[in-house]
Amino acid sequence: MANAQLKIKQTAGRDALGDFAPEFAHANDDILFGEVCSRKHLLSLRDRSVVTLVSQASLSLADSSLKYQWETARKNGVTKVEIAEILTHAAFYVGWPNAWAVFRMAKKVRATVFIPAGVKHWHGAAPGSWFSHLAIAVPGENTGK
Repeated sequence: MANAQLKIKQTAGRDALGDFAPEFAHANDDILFGEVCSRKHLLSLRDRSVVTLVSQASLSLADSSLKYQWETARKNGVTKVEIAEILTHAAFYVGWPNAWAVFRMAKKVRATVFIPAGVKHWHGAAPGSWFSHLAIAVPGENTGK
């Protein structure tokens, strides 16, 4: 690679499996992320996120790995509306049951993954009623802080 500064640094494989499966950790961290995903001049990180989401949907991987991919896709600029449209389109190819499983997972994680900055929200409590409020901070860019 011409510019080593563009390489993605990933340690998840070594952190989780380094002692147990060092070759798999190497393939994950150094080859998949360090080489393949770092080729941004051939395919953007945004497009790689879309491909990964559709691939996982085709396998019905509605688990924490899919949640991680949604978070990554969001960071890479894929919107909630785009995710819904991508998965709706993919449902015809990956299978309806797979799409259902992925959409169920999407509903569970959407509040933490797809929070656009500055959106008004409603707490759902009637005036004078008690309610619980959970706030989740999401790092943003160009937020002025």
